[in-house]
Amino acid sequence: MITLGLTGSIGMGKSATARMFEAEGAPVYDADAAVHELYGVGGAAVTPVAAAFPGVAPEGFIDRERLGAHVLNDREALKRLEAIVHPLVGAHRAAFFDRVAHERVVVLDIPLLFETGGETRVDAVAVVSAPAEMQRTRVLERAGMTAEKFDAILARQTPDAEKRARADFVIDTSQGFEQAHDQVRRVLADLHDPAWWARRNASPGGSARPLDDRGDAAQ
Repeated sequence: MITLGLTGSIGMGKSATARMFEAEGAPVYDADAAVHELYGVGGAAVTPVAAAFPGVAPEGFIDRERLGAHVLNDREALKRLEAIVHPLVGAHRAAFFDRVAHERVVVLDIPLLFETGGETRVDAVAVVSAPAEMQRTRVLERAGMTAEKFDAILARQTPDAEKRARADFVIDTSQGFEQAHDQVRRVLADLHDPAWWARRNASPGGSARPLDDRGDAAQ
């Protein structure tokens, strides 16, 4: 199995791109959706998060707006939250892998992939990107979003230029989603191509990936 880490800063079109991978037959693990499930009524994160941040679950589920008020611009609070949630997400992800063990390529949709060191746990990384002006316009059109909140979110994310430099693939959504979908198809074609893996492993800074006895990318 080849694991592709899919990431991108807020407003870049990552969620739409993830759906394109699904449309091409690649199972996608959505880390945000996992957190929503864990925060929902009966979710495994509700009790420990509510204990760490009193008042965030008045109706039996985590109110993300209330929780955000606790961690926004507070790195220590964010670290406490991550220490609770990340292991729960890890267990949730392990169950996903059990379900898709027969697949050739799976996609891990992880917004904070680089920020959490997740790039070391996947075989390749695709970053979804768009110009900063387009990103800002998209995000500020969202209900409840403010410039202050947007800037605070960006401050917690690895800069887009750095993500692009560290990625194996960059999917540009600035020219419309039809062109982005074409890029998704090319990414999947490369991931299935042993020659691409050989070039990637041989390039300066390329991450070594073992090849099996037939010369194919290791499954």
